[in-house]
Parts: sequence; C-alpha cells; structure tokens
Amino acid sequence: MHFISSAQGPVVVLIHGLFGDLDNLKALGKVLESQYQVLRIDVPNHGKSEHGVAMDYPSLAKKVIDLLDEQGIDSVHLVGHSMGGKIAMAMALDFPTRINSIVIADIAPVAYASSNTKHVLETILSVPLSQIKDRREAQAYLMKHGVDGHTALFLLKSLVRQNQHFAWKMDIAQLRQSYNDIIDWPYQQKKYTGPSLCIRGEQSDYVKKEYTNDIVRQFPTIQAKTILDAGHWLHAQKPTFFNRLVKDFIDKQSL
Repeated sequence: MHFISSAQGPVVVLIHGLFGDLDNLKALGKVLESQYQVLRIDVPNHGKSEHGVAMDYPSLAKKVIDLLDEQGIDSVHLVGHSMGGKIAMAMALDFPTRINSIVIADIAPVAYASSNTKHVLETILSVPLSQIKDRREAQAYLMKHGVDGHTALFLLKSLVRQNQHFAWKMDIAQLRQSYNDIIDWPYQQKKYTGPSLCIRGEQSDYVKKEYTNDIVRQFPTIQAKTILDAGHWLHAQKPTFFNRLVKDFIDKQSL
C-alpha cells in the first residue's frame, strides 16, 4: 500500500474517499504535522497503491493494519472521508485496541442504496480517453453526462497523461466490480467505545437523521458536528473549519 509519512509524534492516518488519493487530505495533514506524525495512504485501486484488488471493508481494514505492522506502529488516530470513513470505522470495530480515536467525515455505518455515485462511476468508464486532448475536454464530457462541476473537478485530479493519451490513476473496472461492497456495510453487532467524531456537511444527504440509531449503536460515545453551507466534499469546501474541528478533537484525545 502506497503512503506518505511526515513529521513526528503520535500517529494520525488519513484515508481518502472513493475516486480520490492521498492528496485529498493533504491540507489537513499540513495542519496536523505540527504535533503528529501523519500517514496519508492511497487506498487499494487508487493512486499508486496496488490495482486489481477486491474491496470490502474487513479486508481493507486489515490491509491498513498490516501497513501499520510493517511500519512498527502500535496505535493511531484515524481520519477518513466517505469510503475512507467506512474503512476507519471498520478498523475501529475489528481492531479497537489499535485505534486511539476516529474522525468520520460525512459518512455513516450503513449500507447505502445505489446512488449518484454509480452514475459517476459509469460515466468515468465511458470517457473516451484515447480521444481526449486536454483536461477541459474531459471536464466538459463529464458535465455533459450529468456529473456536477465540483465532482468533475475532483475527478480530474486522478486523470494523468500516459504517453500519447490520458489515463485514470484509479482502477475503474475494479471499482465497478467492487461497487456493491463499497456501498455495503457488513457490521451490525460490533461496537467501538473509544473517542469518535462524525463531521457532516449541512447540504449533504450522506448522514441522515434516520441513521442516528445505527451510528450510536456501533459508536456509542460518538460526537457530532455539522459544517454549515458545505456538502459531501466538506474538507475541500470549508477546509479551515474542517481542519480545526479535526485537530481540536485529536488534541483532546492526546492530552
């Protein structure tokens, strides 16, 4: 698993969401580096990590734990956005003694119905990469096929030029194959009683009121914060507020 480690101190692992890479939470990492060692990881099938890997949350949690073992790291604070938040929650439920605290950004421990994300995935697959001349053409194609502007710009961060053509840094075919596991949630009975925080975007529908019982049942000590005028990409839309919430929470657990 590809990762970047920086600074020294108690370890914080930052886990990006679907279609992202380790740079998504780079700004948060810079804020945390004053007091913590920060590990930013590329989730399998993303960035420079191994492609062609089946994805489900128990196996993804184990892969991150294996990385910590390889680095000789006993315990960590976790911060995960969206799919990365589900990976963080799975780690906390399966390996609670290794987790000092978790911050979950705009996701809940529930199985989601197939949603707009599936449409985005299919649209990415349909982009005629051999014909695209520049990123503006790729952006126009995505938006023409129903991908909103903010999401299109986010996706373009994973579009790279290889030789004569563009290519995705993500294994899109494997993501489609694993999609049902990515939106699923296989945990019901386990609990994590350590410090936990859920930060949601006011304009997002990923953390709904009806999910409260599911969240509290599995994370009974959880705190909740809402960032006003922010959607699902809250860490990019309101970075100063988001980063401060995360750091203040982790600081309190490190006293």
